[in-house]
Amino acid sequence: MQRAILIVASLLMSLGISSSPSLAEITGRASVVDGDTIEIRHERIRLFGIDAPEGKQRCYIKGKSWRCGQHSAFALADLIGRAWVRCIEKDRDRYGRIVAVCFLGQKNVNAWMVREGWAVAYRHFSRDYIAEERESSAAKRGLWQGEFIMPWDWRRGKRLAATQEQRQPQRRCLIKGNINRSGQRIYHVPGGEYYNRTRINTSKGERWFCTEAEAQAAGWRRSRR
Repeated sequence: MQRAILIVASLLMSLGISSSPSLAEITGRASVVDGDTIEIRHERIRLFGIDAPEGKQRCYIKGKSWRCGQHSAFALADLIGRAWVRCIEKDRDRYGRIVAVCFLGQKNVNAWMVREGWAVAYRHFSRDYIAEERESSAAKRGLWQGEFIMPWDWRRGKRLAATQEQRQPQRRCLIKGNINRSGQRIYHVPGGEYYNRTRINTSKGERWFCTEAEAQAAGWRRSRR
């Protein structure tokens, strides 16, 4: 039997026909499903070697949540636009989807998503885009602007713990008592120039106030800007 298989394989090769199943190459206009999945001609394609936040996933910048999964999908949609995308199959996932590296001309879409910080290197399956992830992390692009849970952990139910800044607005104490590098105690009110960029670290003695009178009584002065 083994000899018969080898004879058939040899005959196919002599005719220029591979005995192994060929990998698909799909080209066409793409619609974006999420930050790591597109669809071309009704064929769902998962971008190889990368993982993007889920559509409902939220990330945090200075304690404020934002829909990073949605922004990741928007970034991919903006990149692709109406251009034709060429995808080269690498594998099939457990859902039967094609897993592929996709290109816009010579631009590697998978690499671009990681380099711009809208996806991360999916190390469990590939180490191809680790350099791009390091670059985006160092430059604080996309997801790296703040805090986020890795997509594979988020799908398992892991979430960031609520921070002091996230909990405080629920108590309506919104005034931020900050201690600057010179040791001066300055408070910032909502709408102030530095309010959004100021983070409170209670371990340094910084605190929240419910009223300006409370802040002034505690020895803080109002920011001039």
